[in-house]
This record gives sequence, structure tokens and C-alpha cells, in this order.
Amino acid sequence: MTVHLVGAGPGDPELLTLKAARLLGTADVVVHDRLVSPEILAMAAPWAEFVDVGKDPNGRRTSQEQINEILIQRGRCHNTVVRLKGGDPFVFGRGGEEATALEGAGVPVEVVPGITSSIAGPAMAGIPVTHRGVSSAFTVVTAHEDPHKPDSLNWHALAELGTTLVVLMGARRAEKIRGRLLEAGMAGTTPVAIVTEATTARQRVRYLALDELGIEPVANPSVIVIGAVAGSPVLAPNVLSAATSQPHHASPLTTA
Repeated sequence: MTVHLVGAGPGDPELLTLKAARLLGTADVVVHDRLVSPEILAMAAPWAEFVDVGKDPNGRRTSQEQINEILIQRGRCHNTVVRLKGGDPFVFGRGGEEATALEGAGVPVEVVPGITSSIAGPAMAGIPVTHRGVSSAFTVVTAHEDPHKPDSLNWHALAELGTTLVVLMGARRAEKIRGRLLEAGMAGTTPVAIVTEATTARQRVRYLALDELGIEPVANPSVIVIGAVAGSPVLAPNVLSAATSQPHHASPLTTA
């Protein structure tokens, strides 16, 4: 009896790992989030029980405590339980909390990493998060923090790093992100790319400058990429069907 914390990747079923696909095909129970695609869920065993614990931005919410209890209960009763999360379980997926709860309850748990949208989203827009001579590092943050705790991000440090900043779950907080970074000294002309529904046929890419971020609504889910690499993609966006605007700085990046 094992609960597998499985990363479903950024959306495209072909980006699922072989191990994730194998576990889905043998699972007794699949406990999944809202953003896991129907195509990926269809890969589950025909006998599997599906438990939707997704959180709607403006609707139902399954508390983390409830999710932990579901995993513990199912894990004690079934041989193979797959906890299916978008992206990677340990990248802003609360996989650590679930692993701790399962371990504490004596339920065996295994982590199956997945491709995180913090890398896949920019890549599908033709944007390398690191690029020699342009950006030597990248930082991934979430704009969706615990609402009961003060903002823990050091915006001045983020603004001064001079590397690529990738923001997950920032669609509804785009205006706040712009304000915090501008207040911290980041230039308003800093390139920004917004990759919406990355890796799917609905993917869209929008290019703008930091001082424009949040003026128009940002669709959910989106990955926000901020920094020099966002202004000059090295490849055209890899999309099946998309409305794509042009970057502010259209010349491709060159290596040093």
C-alpha cells in the first residue's frame, strides 16, 4: 500500500513521465487537482476511483487538512493511490505537507517528479530561463501565498538580482507584482512574457513591458516571465493554436 505523489507536468499528456503513466494505469484511486487535464485523467485504469480535490479561484476549496485525510484513508485501504498534481509535487504543490502527513500516519509514500511549468512555460514560448551572456540564473516564486501571513518575498532582492524571474500563480496579482517590483527599483521597460495554458492547444503568449503588467487582466493559469530573456525569444512559440503578440525586443538573443 503506497501513496504516490505524482507530478502531472504542465498539461501536455506527452510530457508525462513514463513512471507517472505506468502508475496511473494501475492506480486504484486517483486524487487529482483541478488543472490536471482530462486527457491525462483518461490514462488511469478503468477501475480507478477519481477524487477531485481541486480548488476553484472563485468557488469550492478543499482544505489541505481534508486532502491529507483523504490520502491517509485511501492509502490505508488500497494498494496504489496516485496523488496527481499539476507540474511537480514539490514545486508549490504542497507535496511536502502531504508527504509529512502520510509519513506521520504510517502510510508509505513515494514522490514521482514532474516537469514544472516554471521551466516548461517559458520553453514553450521559446524563452530559455538561463542564457549565456544574458541571464546566468533564474528565480521561481509564487504570488499565491498564505493569505493569513504577511508577504514574505524580498521584492528588493528580486528586483536587484538581474536574472530571470518566473512567477507562478500570479494571474490575479499581476498588478501587485508590477507595483512591488517598480517600487523596488526594477526598470519599467524590463521585458515581460505571459504564457497562458502552456503546452496545450490553447496556449497563448503575450509580450509587454513591466510597467504594462496588470493593466489588462491576466488569464489563469499563466506563467509570468520577467527579465531580459522574455524580450527576445530564441524560438517562435511552440503552440498548436495560439494568438501570439510580438515581443518588445524582437531580435533573437545571441550567446556570448
